[in-house]
Amino acid sequence: MNYVELDIQTESDFTEILMAELGEAGFESFVETDEGLLAYIQEEDFDETKIAEIVAKYQEMTTIATSWKSLERKNWNEEWEKSYEPIEVGDKIRVRAVFHEPNPSFQYDLLIQPKMSFGTGHHETTWLVMNEQLSLPHAGLSVMDVGCGTGILTILAYKLGATHLLGFDIDEWAVENTVENFAMNSLPEQAEVFQGTIDGVKPELVFGGILANINRNILLAEIPKYVQHLASGGWLVTSGFYETDQADIERCAEENGLKKLRSNTRNQWATVVFEKL
Repeated sequence: MNYVELDIQTESDFTEILMAELGEAGFESFVETDEGLLAYIQEEDFDETKIAEIVAKYQEMTTIATSWKSLERKNWNEEWEKSYEPIEVGDKIRVRAVFHEPNPSFQYDLLIQPKMSFGTGHHETTWLVMNEQLSLPHAGLSVMDVGCGTGILTILAYKLGATHLLGFDIDEWAVENTVENFAMNSLPEQAEVFQGTIDGVKPELVFGGILANINRNILLAEIPKYVQHLASGGWLVTSGFYETDQADIERCAEENGLKKLRSNTRNQWATVVFEKL
């Protein structure tokens, strides 16, 4: 399976909104550059027409130049690994690759093997969710990670005291990477990850906490399913959407018996935490 690297050259003020647009178009990972943005999508999902439509929306506000190329899996991973830098969430969480030295001043040290899966900590929404996890109860809970990416949120849940862990993703690379990252962080063998969607979760499984860092459309379609797997009084963290979509997410959640606890934004991306009544 090959990926396409889309190279967008534009002003830095427009990179965040372009990431949001490209995320809705199926792009999975992003790297900000001095010239603009690199975005990555599976080759079979790449649609040149969609790119042209996105560029046209902002062409009158700024200059945007685009080019793209197909990347083999090996080269794609190597390029990302070379550019990966540690991520810090406040003064408690540090996400680092295996080739970075640990920093003992951080309470939670998370190790990942960066392979371009969504959720390396660089994206604003991953940072937002991890920040919310710090103030949510985890001890002794079962936690489900929807669209787990690298498994970073599940790993943090374990370090915060969660005892039963389940993650899943539709991307086989993400699942492979999550398994690898679970092992590097010494998660128990019972921690499960599978390739698939919420429909692959056994109906009888109930969780005290659910992490759903996906995107607007999937959240709106699947929040009713998450609620079925959420224990009474349990929490649901949603993210992966732009703050302009927050009202739609909140309305859907409330219609399905969830109460909003709080929300936060970072560079126009949003996260909302709910509780099941």
